[in-house]
Amino acid sequence: MNICVYGASSEQIDRDFIATCEHFGSVLTKSGYGIIFGAGKYGLMGAVARGATKAGSTSLIGVVPEFFKSRDVLYDKCTDLVFTKTMRERKKYMEDNSIAFVMLPGSIGTFDEFFEILTLKQLGQHNKPIVVYNINNYFDPLLNMIKACIDKKFLTDDCYNLFSVCDTATAVVNAIENDTSVLYDKYDTLDKEE
Repeated sequence: MNICVYGASSEQIDRDFIATCEHFGSVLTKSGYGIIFGAGKYGLMGAVARGATKAGSTSLIGVVPEFFKSRDVLYDKCTDLVFTKTMRERKKYMEDNSIAFVMLPGSIGTFDEFFEILTLKQLGQHNKPIVVYNINNYFDPLLNMIKACIDKKFLTDDCYNLFSVCDTATAVVNAIENDTSVLYDKYDTLDKEE
């Protein structure tokens, strides 16, 4: 059972985020989960991978587009390295081979991955758990933006129920294991209102 982890690749990140994500990788492994991630050795991706490796992970799957082969950015202790032709194929592989998705602090790429998997859940294409790991309140502005979308009726209240927000590694695991998501379809809901 693999959990997909999205997160930053930057090396400029405060060390507290790095340490927290190394611990998270360890907690996932000790909880019996494999990890699917973007294969990077830097930033929070690398931190999760190092934590998982130190905890003895036997399933650490890195998924990366082929154009990264020529760069020295890949984590060298992945138990499996999957190369895709495009970023889109990378996300599809992660989606198909994970039982849940966790967004760690990150930027454009991380937001893209999160919003795509959230959109697919909103459209009834999966009902897997999605967790925002809100380390040091990093995602407060993003969560406030989603709340503003709901307040202005660009989103329904139901959207906030499609993911969990946690601030510890243990809470993330508990949210995944106790998820009660049901298959949701935005348009099915709209049809019933008419």
